[in-house]
Amino acid sequence: MRIALLEDDRDQILLLRGWLEGAGHSLHAYERGGDFLREVARESFDIFLIDWMIPDKSGMEVLNWVRANLKESVPVVFVTARDAEEDIVSVLQAGADDYMVKPLRKAELIARINAVARRTRPAVNDAIAEYGEYRVDSARRSITRHGEEIELTQKDFDLAVFLFRNLGRLLSRGHIFEAVWGQSTEISTRTIDTHVSRLRTRLSLTPENGWRLGAVYQHGYRLERLTH
Repeated sequence: MRIALLEDDRDQILLLRGWLEGAGHSLHAYERGGDFLREVARESFDIFLIDWMIPDKSGMEVLNWVRANLKESVPVVFVTARDAEEDIVSVLQAGADDYMVKPLRKAELIARINAVARRTRPAVNDAIAEYGEYRVDSARRSITRHGEEIELTQKDFDLAVFLFRNLGRLLSRGHIFEAVWGQSTEISTRTIDTHVSRLRTRLSLTPENGWRLGAVYQHGYRLERLTH
């Protein structure tokens, strides 16, 4: 998962980065609330981890902004030293999905993140998945439409799987880049646009077929199933 962390303690950031990246997640850390909000307004993430005590904005202020302004509902887990019952209740009532008190424990943190993700995202069968007329076979790395296999490159297949698994979500180019090409690879946004355009054509993801794979200006792409 792609995780955004709001935390001003650099030692804590290094600790969490080691834990979460070791568990297969990517972590983007921000030390100030303003920087965090600017980034999450333009980039897509799977989950937010938010500390309460931040120099420029409180975690509660950030949570309230996220719930009031982001169109996509992103799960929020508070990670903070504040352990009073009234604090926990107020944060959960304001829209957080979970609350953890520092010092954090590695296995518990990862388990809670995975549990929140399961509650907020549909479960995916890694072997076989069906999306309307499309059947995705991850073991064979193939996609069929109405029973006919569609020829795709390796990257186009990975891109298609990522889009189908995030059906209806607005995904930033940065998020797509990390999920499909990996953080260590350097490619241009034009490369992503080219792959999306080719995939739209090869999979017939067009309104006349009941699908829309569209660009959202200054944000990224969204794959949608249209209703008639």
